[in-house]
Amino acid sequence: MFSGMALDYIDVGPGTLRIRHGGSGPPLLLLHGHPRTHMTWGHVADLLSSHFTIVCPDLRGFGRSFQPTDSDDSRHSSKRAKALDCLELMRRLGHRTFAVAGHDRGSYVAFRLAMDYPETVTKVAVIDSIPIVEHLERMDWQFARDWYHWFFFAQRQKPEQAINANPKAWYNAITPEFMGAEAYKDLMSAIQDPAVVHGMVEDYRAGLTLDRQDELRDRAAGKRITCPLLCLWSTRDDLEQLFGDPREIWQSWATNVVGHGIDSGHHVAEENPEALANSLRGFFNDGPLRSET
Repeated sequence: MFSGMALDYIDVGPGTLRIRHGGSGPPLLLLHGHPRTHMTWGHVADLLSSHFTIVCPDLRGFGRSFQPTDSDDSRHSSKRAKALDCLELMRRLGHRTFAVAGHDRGSYVAFRLAMDYPETVTKVAVIDSIPIVEHLERMDWQFARDWYHWFFFAQRQKPEQAINANPKAWYNAITPEFMGAEAYKDLMSAIQDPAVVHGMVEDYRAGLTLDRQDELRDRAAGKRITCPLLCLWSTRDDLEQLFGDPREIWQSWATNVVGHGIDSGHHVAEENPEALANSLRGFFNDGPLRSET
């Protein structure tokens, strides 16, 4: 994976991000979700590297990137803070404008980049997500049952204690079947580091506090993403089952929304990289895709 791409550590001000980058063409930033590292994008990056200059960081708090300073309100793990890291990373690599795609928790960083920096982000793709406040306002007993980790991770200390007691048991769905041996080894190293576990949990604490508040302020101000937005979701995951067509939800947050489902479980970059790469290439290279069902 990441054929011909460089592995670097880039200082972005508050700390250093581990990144892979390479390829040729317009810059495309790829942001991972929980509990992954940048390695989740390996197959997709190889498929896209002849079309784009790919940049894949470990987000702060994840993988081998820096751990932010703790605070009572988790502000240093907010998506706004992570978006600033990404903005500085791209600038230091010489990219003043760029496109961005994010999966799962990474989609919230991509969302914040597109919302806060319309002059910089040319297009954005969000994968397997809707805005945090939309989750919370639509949740029912099934969401509380199946997505309980959102609320458990918001507690202090106990989530870390539970995970660190047996990380492999907590993340027992992680296997090398789709992700490959190298990515699996990298992820196993990450989840067995208590500092990384804390950083990943802090991401959720920030999600229910500062990130939620930022979204509420955006909505109250009538602020919307103005660049084209591609909404993708895994049809064998539960996002559509819980909330209906996610495109309809994103249309309240962006002026130009297209998208479709992909036949995959949740970790689509690993389970169906060809379909995901085709969707991203079509959107970022040739303009918005037609809406599909």
